Amino acid sequence: MLDDARFGLSRTATLPGPLRLDGGVLLSPVDIAYETYGDLAPDAGNAILVCHALTGDHHVASEHPVTGKPGWWARMVGPGKPIDTDRYFVICVNVLGSCLGSSGPASVNPATGKLWAMAFPVITIRDMVRAQAMLLDHLGIAKLFAAVGGSMGGMQALSWAATFPERVASAVVIASAARHSAQNIAFHEVGRQAIMADHRWRGGDYYADNDPPSSGLAVARMAAHITYLSEAGLTAKFGRKLQSRDAKTFGFDADFQVESYLRHQGLSFVDRFDANSYLYITRALDYFDLAEEHGGTLANAFKRGDTRFCLVSFDTDWLYPTSESRTIVHALNAAGAPVSFVELKSPFGHDAFLLESPELDRVITGFLGAGER
Repeated sequence: MLDDARFGLSRTATLPGPLRLDGGVLLSPVDIAYETYGDLAPDAGNAILVCHALTGDHHVASEHPVTGKPGWWARMVGPGKPIDTDRYFVICVNVLGSCLGSSGPASVNPATGKLWAMAFPVITIRDMVRAQAMLLDHLGIAKLFAAVGGSMGGMQALSWAATFPERVASAVVIASAARHSAQNIAFHEVGRQAIMADHRWRGGDYYADNDPPSSGLAVARMAAHITYLSEAGLTAKFGRKLQSRDAKTFGFDADFQVESYLRHQGLSFVDRFDANSYLYITRALDYFDLAEEHGGTLANAFKRGDTRFCLVSFDTDWLYPTSESRTIVHALNAAGAPVSFVELKSPFGHDAFLLESPELDRVITGFLGAGER
């Protein structure tokens, strides 16, 4: 396996497809960017798929090529860490629709030789999972030891268990939900409208001019970033403290530290992400409704297969609050599926799953270890 070009960092597979999307379109071929860590067991039984969130990528534990920062979950994935690459073969796949190597609006349409832009078909979370399944076929992995993810990654893990129950032994779902609420959709629509209202968006055809709708995308990121934090966390970190000044300016500069922080988050985001991809992925999130996909009853999604589940929520997460995890747990109980659930305390809101959390480390280590017995 050491000489297998399919395995390692910064890999891309061009799969012939076709991939039938929920919207009815056949996509072919399909480019999938991904990374692998660790060694695949001879029986391929130690594979863990780590699924990323909305603005994440496949660089889960490697240096990001644009920002130079460590991987987004480097604290969780690696030798001796909860997702231990000395024991498990870890795959992280850049989702369909992204701008970081997988097929999406910022990639080339093979039929025209031009970038897809807004001609790319609208996708769903289940489409992302089907594309991942195609990649696992390419890698020779018939069944996952576990699918693990937080936020949108948790939705992918749920969708894996519902769509391919025979292909996933365990699912770890962190700070997530089985469908997007009206409030979730509302925040995303504000972001999308900010992008489309930017005069540089030009209906999505901005690539040739290398002049993307950065202002709109930055505002979209600012609005979304508020939902990732908690009021207590914002108050503790910023309160009403002024930014590098002793008095208010009585103008519209960033007087408050929290304003400066959000502007920084918005501006740094546009350097690494594509506006059209943001439109597509937020739309996929908004379309996500696992019960709707299974006759209107969430328990129906989990009646096939014998997947074990571990659900984790955080008490200050108001984007995907604990009540959303409890809804999933009740459905799993109704379906007779084995499930563990814990609500963890954290002042950091939704982003807590990305930050240092010894309790989360213990939960994941224990759950994965129990699956080996």
